[in-house]
Amino acid sequence: MQEMKKRRIVLASILKPVNDTRMFEKMGISLANSEKYEIHIIGYPTETKFFESKIQFHPLPAFRRLSVGRLLARLKTLQILINVKPELILVTTHELLGVAILNRIIFGSKIIYDVQENYWLNIRHTNAFPRILRGLIAFLVRAKELVTAPFVSRFILAEKCYAEELNFVRDKFSIIENKCKIPEGFVRKLDPDFIRLIFTGTLAESTGIFQAIDLAKKLHAFESKIRLDIIGFCAQPKLIRKIEKAISQDSYITLVGGGNFVSHSIIRDAIATANFGLICYPPSPHLENKIPTKLFEYLACHLPILLQDHERWVQMCLPCKASIKVDFEEPDVAAILTEIRRGAFYTSFPEGMTWQNEETIFMKVIEHL
Repeated sequence: MQEMKKRRIVLASILKPVNDTRMFEKMGISLANSEKYEIHIIGYPTETKFFESKIQFHPLPAFRRLSVGRLLARLKTLQILINVKPELILVTTHELLGVAILNRIIFGSKIIYDVQENYWLNIRHTNAFPRILRGLIAFLVRAKELVTAPFVSRFILAEKCYAEELNFVRDKFSIIENKCKIPEGFVRKLDPDFIRLIFTGTLAESTGIFQAIDLAKKLHAFESKIRLDIIGFCAQPKLIRKIEKAISQDSYITLVGGGNFVSHSIIRDAIATANFGLICYPPSPHLENKIPTKLFEYLACHLPILLQDHERWVQMCLPCKASIKVDFEEPDVAAILTEIRRGAFYTSFPEGMTWQNEETIFMKVIEHL
């Protein structure tokens, strides 16, 4: 019997590394394991060694965040698409919409836009760009999304709130949240000599890095067993220096990553050995309705959480007693330490926090197209 030809799919990003958690570990591997598709992934290069025989990787040339190299990466992506000739392209950023549409015009490839951010709100309410330019850049990005929307076959939304916030998706969307994929054999192993806190993910003022550092310092002043591991990537060199200065006098605080991408396996190892994860985003319109990826991750891995008082996030943790509610601006250190020592967490199992719940939806979207 003749073997059925596999349909060719490209998953592409500019800033995300080729081994990105959502693009590679979740979507890419789910597609590859089905044995129906030939999978190619385009993304930022990474020094981390990893291997997946069922997927072909196309690392882009390295570039600085604000540079001509970032624009040239789009041309390189187009070159790869022309060579690979995929039947379906899944792009994870607005930057590749033009490239994907050009490829569709030439070769007829269908397009999925995996919307991971509401760029309109993000650009206006974070420090990623100079204040004077934020409004203009946000307008241009939203205009691009509106103009290109008719060429997109399907939108995938990483947050439920995007269905209401983004009018350009109309009725062509599926919600696939960024839930946790737990590796086989994952077991939590704690160090009895320390109380280890972790702050993981994107390192930025908007993600609460300095509130996390400040809380760790206040807790350590009353409990010497406190440790803080900061594990994540920061795109702004100036901010990296500010973080390094903030922790330079505190040997109990370590920084892993900073200016370099961090393998998700390192974050998983940290979750396995940590006592608590910190979630402390400063209030902002661009975060009000979102669910942090690390909230899904910590809950799925049964990691107790020191959590800011965000009603929706607190409600997610209440049924299984997964968190301690913390006022990060004026923390009650004595009360927090009392709760930490009491240790009555995860009295039941959190439900609906893993990628398995989303994988079925994702595969149906692909098969339909």
